[in-house]
Amino acid sequence: MSAGRNVEQQIALQQRPPSLVMPSMAQRPRHDPGFLPIHGGFRDRFVTTPEAKYCCESCRLVLCNPRQTECGHRFCESCVADLLSKPNPECPADLEPLFEDKIFRDVCCKREIMALKVYCRSEKNGCKEQMSLQQVMDHLEVCPYFEVPCPLGKCKEKMMRKDMSEHLSRKCKHREITCEFCNHKMPLTDLQKHKDTVCPAFPVACPNQCSFSSILRSELSIHQHDCPKAQVTCSFIRYGCSFKGLNQEMREHESSFASEHLRMMVARNTTLEAKVEDVKSELMERYKVLPSLSSRLAEVEIQNEEMREKIRQLDQKVASVQKLMSTHSEKMLEVEMELRELRPLRAMREEVEALRGSVESMRSIVASLDSGRVGSSPGSHTLGSLEQQLSRHDDMMSVHDIRLAEMDLKLQVLETASFNGVLIWKIRDYKRRKQEAVVSKNLSLYSQPFYTGYFGYKMCARVYLNGDGMGKGTHLSLFFVVMRGEYDALLPWPFKQKVTLMLMDQGPARKHLGDAFKPDPHSSSFRRPTVEMNIASGCPLFVAQTVLENGTYIKDDSIFIKVTVDTSDLPDP
Repeated sequence: MSAGRNVEQQIALQQRPPSLVMPSMAQRPRHDPGFLPIHGGFRDRFVTTPEAKYCCESCRLVLCNPRQTECGHRFCESCVADLLSKPNPECPADLEPLFEDKIFRDVCCKREIMALKVYCRSEKNGCKEQMSLQQVMDHLEVCPYFEVPCPLGKCKEKMMRKDMSEHLSRKCKHREITCEFCNHKMPLTDLQKHKDTVCPAFPVACPNQCSFSSILRSELSIHQHDCPKAQVTCSFIRYGCSFKGLNQEMREHESSFASEHLRMMVARNTTLEAKVEDVKSELMERYKVLPSLSSRLAEVEIQNEEMREKIRQLDQKVASVQKLMSTHSEKMLEVEMELRELRPLRAMREEVEALRGSVESMRSIVASLDSGRVGSSPGSHTLGSLEQQLSRHDDMMSVHDIRLAEMDLKLQVLETASFNGVLIWKIRDYKRRKQEAVVSKNLSLYSQPFYTGYFGYKMCARVYLNGDGMGKGTHLSLFFVVMRGEYDALLPWPFKQKVTLMLMDQGPARKHLGDAFKPDPHSSSFRRPTVEMNIASGCPLFVAQTVLENGTYIKDDSIFIKVTVDTSDLPDP
């Protein structure tokens, strides 16, 4: 890529608002989020009073992520965002108007501020350390006076780091402790509940208040069988005995009511035998009609199978008819669209066919005249006139053939073009094209043209699969190109529409990677084209090749790139 093109790309990237820059292109935060204030500047206590140039013109605190305006004043990142959110923003220091694209990061000032000495943020707890603002978070990671939360999730207490060991060993209500009865480990808050409800080795009293005052919970169910004061039911209850009493009374009942229990069993047995005989007779009656039912069932199954086969065939026919109807509908729509677009082409072809017929008729007349010519002067003059007409018709046919070929080419371009400002570009054979870019055989690819409307801007995309400029060898570089169109004279210039570049994720998560920018009105990339296409402008570091090739962005050796141009505020030509 030429040096001029690199300059144009860098200008366009620098003048994009920070909120539109992707993480791969913007500077990533170097500090923990807790290091930066939520709003305004730093509130740390500095060892020496900072100079006025390090203070925000809005909040008067030491600058956090300083931004410098066109008039030379500095503001915190959050403060300048507040100013820009107001209608007709202006600098509070000199009342000069503020423009978002004229505000830039003051990296030098930020570096000097981060080198200023401050006291530890745990100074109130007794820490006397001093360090640069840059080193605050590193110090707080080890500061013994810094307040940290208890690592046990349920404990919400905070204490100084130096008191943490004592808290975990003695004070924390959620510290782990061992049950002295079963040696099971649990949080201290659960110990009493464990003893009262589930501890198997905890001694409990018999619920029947017998002479055994202390029984292990795990042995309580066994004790219940032998407890002399346990309430039990006679084991012959299913035969009709209704006796209930204590364990110690049950033995006497069983010995004294043995004959009664036998009588109950005999009566129950007699009843069961009568029921068995009734069931046998009923089964015999049903067995007699079983053969006829079996044959009838076989017939029903055969009929059912035939019906299923007919339903399956009908379903196949319905599916094929629906598919055929859908195909015919699509074809009818395509034919209707082609007919609308090919009406001029059809008229031209009819005209060409008419000319060809006329030429053929003239040729036949010339041939007949040539065969019957006797050398007379009037005949020669007529033959020459016809030959001149034939030559003119041949020339006209050649012109029409050329125009017909041009119309066919335009029709092919129109079939793949979009007119709503959105381009979906499928790049096939990714591995082969990437290798061609690596060996410098084919460094870049151009997409088909697309438009903001039928009479709108003409544009395309350009991609470097092996990167370009700063991204060569490490990134995929993606650029936007303004092309010369047929209606440029009716459109406003320079080109000012917002452009969004996107790599489509083909996986189920649909985590598309995107970047957007507003064109620089002073860049030649967005002026009215005087040649076929302007210098490309976009993202040399659009996406890292490791991210692209290790994710779900490549499928069937193809990638999809989407370019969207905002047409909401575009005036009609």
